[in-house]
Amino acid sequence: MTDEEIRDYLNDNGYPNHIVAGGRAGLVRRWEAFVSEVERGYEFGLEDYRNDLDVRGILQMVGAADEVTGPDERFRALLTGTEVRVWESVDGDPWWDFGYPVNARGALARDLRAAVAAAEE
Repeated sequence: MTDEEIRDYLNDNGYPNHIVAGGRAGLVRRWEAFVSEVERGYEFGLEDYRNDLDVRGILQMVGAADEVTGPDERFRALLTGTEVRVWESVDGDPWWDFGYPVNARGALARDLRAAVAAAEE
């Protein structure tokens, strides 16, 4: 997709104006920033984590996956519990929707424990 098509897609699907305005480059920057946060120990909650996984799904849908191979490798190396699906960002079984950061802490760690406990009931 062209940058204009990406912005149209984002706009048509109700993404916030700052996401729309950033287009392809903004999505790539957001994914890179997310991966850096995960490396430091992602502290936001599960809902925020899932929203960030949506960014990776969008990158896949718009044909920009090849622009994030480095961050993808770094993120994948941090995942554990990869048999557990934590989100459905796009159709199919994208690898980033499975597992959670080995160093999860704060709200994310709490939310993950609650989600696992609920799933086991």
